[in-house]
Amino acid sequence: MTTKSALEQEILSTYERYVTVRDAIDVGEDDWPSLADFYVEDAVYIDPAWGRQEGREAIRQFLVDSMAGLTGHGWSSPERWTMVDGHRLISQWDQVLGKKPEGGQWIVPGISILYYAGDGLFCYSHDMLNMRSVGEVLKAMAWQPPAVFNMPPKAPDWNTALPEAYAHLSSGTGA
Repeated sequence: MTTKSALEQEILSTYERYVTVRDAIDVGEDDWPSLADFYVEDAVYIDPAWGRQEGREAIRQFLVDSMAGLTGHGWSSPERWTMVDGHRLISQWDQVLGKKPEGGQWIVPGISILYYAGDGLFCYSHDMLNMRSVGEVLKAMAWQPPAVFNMPPKAPDWNTALPEAYAHLSSGTGA
């Protein structure tokens, strides 16, 4: 049986690889579909603008569609801190939207909650970002979306439930 500390170390190690890929994407050394490889086939990903995405391939397509016009335009998501409790991982990151003309960065902080399924894969990710703050920052930046930018759906699915096969992980016991 895996001890809690061994499980937590496995989760942290997996997440560190995930962040490494995300950072490589931010600088153009990898692409968004690669992140989908960190999820089980029936995973759920909840985005603060696009809502619920179900299944690894739907997540892969969502990453392509939702990040079009953002990657390579100064946007990045540097990690600030991470903690693990059982199968849950919580991270705080900053959504950097670009550089200010006088220096510094346009930043909106975000939080992610992920559930670990084992074998280096997550079954759930819920990103939380204050979209009103994002809108205010974009307005202050006088940001204009590039031609390849895709708007999120008008009526996203906001169901935050874990995939049925992994619902038992929400009890915190992992049993």
